Amino acid sequence: MTGKLWGVGLGPGDPELVTVKAARVIAEADVVAFHSARHGHSISRSTAAPYLREGHIEEHLVYPVTTETTDHPGGYEGAIDDFYAESAERLAVHLRSGRSVALLAAGDPLFYSSYMHMHKRLALEFEAEVIPGITSVSAASAALNVPLCEGEEVLTVLPGTMPEAELARRLRDTEAAAIMKLGRTFPNVRQALADAGRLDEAHYVERASTRRERVLKVADVDPADVPYFSIIIVPSAKGEGAAGHQVRQVEHRGRVTVVGLGPGDTAWTTPEVSAALARATDLVGYTTYLNRVPGRPGQRKHASDNRVEAERAAFALDLAKGGADVVVVSSGDPGVFAMAAAVLEVADDAAWRGVPVDVLPGMTAANAVASRAGAPLGHDYAVISLSDRLKPWDVVESRLRAAAAADLAIAIYNPASKTRTWQVAAMRDLLLEHRAHETPVILGRAVGSDDESVQIVALGDLDPAQVDMRTLLIIGSSQTIRSGDRVFTPRRYPG
Repeated sequence: MTGKLWGVGLGPGDPELVTVKAARVIAEADVVAFHSARHGHSISRSTAAPYLREGHIEEHLVYPVTTETTDHPGGYEGAIDDFYAESAERLAVHLRSGRSVALLAAGDPLFYSSYMHMHKRLALEFEAEVIPGITSVSAASAALNVPLCEGEEVLTVLPGTMPEAELARRLRDTEAAAIMKLGRTFPNVRQALADAGRLDEAHYVERASTRRERVLKVADVDPADVPYFSIIIVPSAKGEGAAGHQVRQVEHRGRVTVVGLGPGDTAWTTPEVSAALARATDLVGYTTYLNRVPGRPGQRKHASDNRVEAERAAFALDLAKGGADVVVVSSGDPGVFAMAAAVLEVADDAAWRGVPVDVLPGMTAANAVASRAGAPLGHDYAVISLSDRLKPWDVVESRLRAAAAADLAIAIYNPASKTRTWQVAAMRDLLLEHRAHETPVILGRAVGSDDESVQIVALGDLDPAQVDMRTLLIIGSSQTIRSGDRVFTPRRYPG
């Protein structure tokens, strides 16, 4: 029995505009295939990233040529025809083996899409179904915030590769138009609009629906700065002049997204974070954390030491101010003793106040360690960093006393380092003033990595020599119970 080919329309680029059916088919497919140019970055795969799962077979179909010249004997057409034939055969191997194949397509699979070339080669032999997607025309008109056409009006969709005179003729003969396939064709398209007397009506939309969306009058666009993923919309006179409607003019701004990778296991990195990492132009972070992120061609990594949080934040904000889509990488959750607070603190300065900053959560180290031992944080608990690098030890000590006196379970971050060796013993002795000797303590080291180890000891037996910077401690409350190798704190409190 052969597998089924799915042509999956992903819409214009925003992962939230992927249909429910498309998301389900992507998740269920045995094979996910996608195209890209030779730089290796696939917009389709980035859009679909939140819906991918562990275990997918991925087929990356790389065009041998896009706009450059080729020495293929058949020229550009010959090179592309051979590429589609070879790519179709790669997918046919999976289909003949009974695997389902989801071939991703930006926008709609049957609207100026590479999927069509594969469909024509495969649909006669295999069952094929197409899942429609939101087209770039719809996304671009939505970005303008004006009606496109109405009633008996005609919308004409034109490729920018048409001869300039023919473009001008068609633009004169239609009420509304969408012009695709820009990039190097933009100067000719602009001239055709001028020749048709419609330049003042024309609007340019770049990367519609994405965070890098840009909306301008065509007359204001620099021809040297026009990517292929842009479109020109000429609304009808009724739409452009409708009362109460005004075209949004949106200049591109970069942004900073602060993400948490989770404690170590790639399975603990959320799909939302994976999507942000995939679309970023620049990744910024501590070297150890950046090394956990697979790079992609064209994406820049900026690594730094772990003790320069403010400088790292300012660097990321400067990149975003220049238009970059920057992701600042933290381990665990970025809001728990990590980079979110550092970035937001620096971003509050007037120099960067206009730069958008988003924070995407990750699994915390405390929750990861707790899960390995059971449920020691099942009731109220406190989270305290034992480091006195950013706050004096007397503050750390007062907070430990308060949490201990309140009978809270406590998750201890940053318990020790090569230069901080005495704090663990001081903490143990302080807590023993409030807790019994046998109070369970969980030592979770490098949880989620190949070096993971988890131990459970009594508080009175806690040996500081067993604790380093990669260790997180969880100290139970008076109600925490150890049962064999499991530890839990009941949800009910006596009295």
